[in-house]
Amino acid sequence: MGLLELFLIAVGLSMDAFAVSVCKGLSVRTLKAKHAVICGLYFGGFQLLMPLIGFALGVRFQSLITSIDHWIAFVLLGLIGANMVRESREHDDESVSDSFRFMTMLPLAVATSIDALAVGVTFAFLQVDIVPAVSFIGATTFVLSCIGVKIGHVFGTKYKSRAELFGGIVLILMGLKILLEHLGFLG
Repeated sequence: MGLLELFLIAVGLSMDAFAVSVCKGLSVRTLKAKHAVICGLYFGGFQLLMPLIGFALGVRFQSLITSIDHWIAFVLLGLIGANMVRESREHDDESVSDSFRFMTMLPLAVATSIDALAVGVTFAFLQVDIVPAVSFIGATTFVLSCIGVKIGHVFGTKYKSRAELFGGIVLILMGLKILLEHLGFLG
């Protein structure tokens, strides 16, 4: 997997965290650097941890399903992406708390990184060098989450659904690319 592909996956995975960070930015009256850093650390940390856990699970079961790994990658990334696209079209009015406490941030970090767990399983099947990959994903999510808090504070909710839509489309396209490569349609 090349750097460009990894970057696109990292950005795609970061979009949920970015969207939540935008909402967090909306909720603060006076934006402080610590708000962005807290979001970045929670979301980036979980986006690093979850694919690592998924990778460990994938490695354990790899010998059982090597012959269908490209289909698994295609289905997992496609489902995750489709879910993100669907969520981008929903117009629910979430009540956004200005709390950056552990009990508020932890469930948000877990919820926004579940898709990264599935990507970690996919990485095991593709034999990706996991430590640099998850470090890159975590760092990308950290940066985008910090930016999201600022954007949310400055521009409002207008970018939330677009971010989720973009992330979902990227993941669907990456899954399709993996499938087409394994079926011999792409070199």
